[in-house]
Amino acid sequence: MTTTFVGYDSTGKGALEQESMKTRKTRSAARLGWMVVVLAILLGGACVPVSPLGTVVVGPGEEIQLRSMEALTSTGKRGIPRQRAVAMAVADYGPIKGHGVTIGAGLDTLCTAEGGAAAADMAVNDRRVVGVIGTSCSVGAVGAAPILSEAGLAVVSASNTAPSLTSDLRGNAGEHNHAGYFRTASNDLHQGQAVAEFVYRELGLRRMATIDDGDPYTTGFTGAFAAAFEALGGAVVAAGKVDRGERDMMPALSRIAAEGPEGLFFPLFPGEAAAIARQAGAVEGLEGVVLIGSDSLLLAAREVVGFYVVAPELRFGGNVNEATGKSGEQVAAEYAARYGEAPTAASFVHAYDATTLLLRAIEAVAAADGDTLYIDRARLREALRGTRGFQGLIGEIACDEYGDCGTGRAYVAQHTDPAVTEITELPVVYVYEP
Repeated sequence: MTTTFVGYDSTGKGALEQESMKTRKTRSAARLGWMVVVLAILLGGACVPVSPLGTVVVGPGEEIQLRSMEALTSTGKRGIPRQRAVAMAVADYGPIKGHGVTIGAGLDTLCTAEGGAAAADMAVNDRRVVGVIGTSCSVGAVGAAPILSEAGLAVVSASNTAPSLTSDLRGNAGEHNHAGYFRTASNDLHQGQAVAEFVYRELGLRRMATIDDGDPYTTGFTGAFAAAFEALGGAVVAAGKVDRGERDMMPALSRIAAEGPEGLFFPLFPGEAAAIARQAGAVEGLEGVVLIGSDSLLLAAREVVGFYVVAPELRFGGNVNEATGKSGEQVAAEYAARYGEAPTAASFVHAYDATTLLLRAIEAVAAADGDTLYIDRARLREALRGTRGFQGLIGEIACDEYGDCGTGRAYVAQHTDPAVTEITELPVVYVYEP
């Protein structure tokens, strides 16, 4: 029996050569053309292992193509440490069945839905691409995930946390959940619970306020916190909103102060978070309020002492990634040696794990015929979805049916010294485990 693989060779040509990724309409038409080709081959008597999502063909001497999609020129360039971690993981993992792996040029998502969509279009227009690591921001994934999913790609994010991208952790898919989407970052429902338990049980606070900017990440995070805090018996007495790019926070803070909160939770992006941290103390009624933000707050307002930050993973040094044999301490040290600075985002370890998770899945499903490699897109997604007990730098990784692969752990640390610039050096005051 002759086995015929239908898909694309490493030049991007094949049964869907005429496909354009500019619109969903043309993608659908091209997919119909692919089905016609398959039918013709079947009628001709060949035995074809048909993949509903297509098969990537990597020719002799050619590399397996991945892409990194991160925010590289916005939000404090927070995606750069993760993109670097992706490159390190690819190098540490090594070739797959005789073929090297490349991530090509980094694709900038700008931390916007439009930027995510534009980067996704660039990725899917190159039919050699097997999978994607990214995006940095949840809003970027809102724009990118539908495009990547429809094109049959697998995507693993190291830092998206909005519940809408996966599920409510009770068996209901999120509004922005799409097939082929996975993440090693933990769902914000876990981190929201962590913050709620910390302020209620450890700090004894009963009246909290929140601020978000309408972004899927910030609204998802503050919403998760509010639900968990109120379930414990606390009250969210004010829920403020600001615009991305806004720097005068006095009006929003004054409205919140009128409600008499004991603490303020504002998981915003660096610019807005810094403005709130710096201005809150000047508002009557907020002089002694407890400030809690995400890890971006440390990067943006190091001179403000006493605030708390919540982060997904801070104690990873002794963990070992089973795919590369490297420990968290080794990866962090090699990062510093290679790039001349310590990683400025704790989620760089999530990016390292996300990359090795994808590489291991590719190796598991790739079929070699001589020097040619065939990678079934549908089987690749199945392999990722079936991940159980994978030991990464963040600990044991397992993926559920909606794409959540994170550990769910969260850490609350306190910024007590303006000389400390690395989040991993902050004293941890609370650890949450689901």
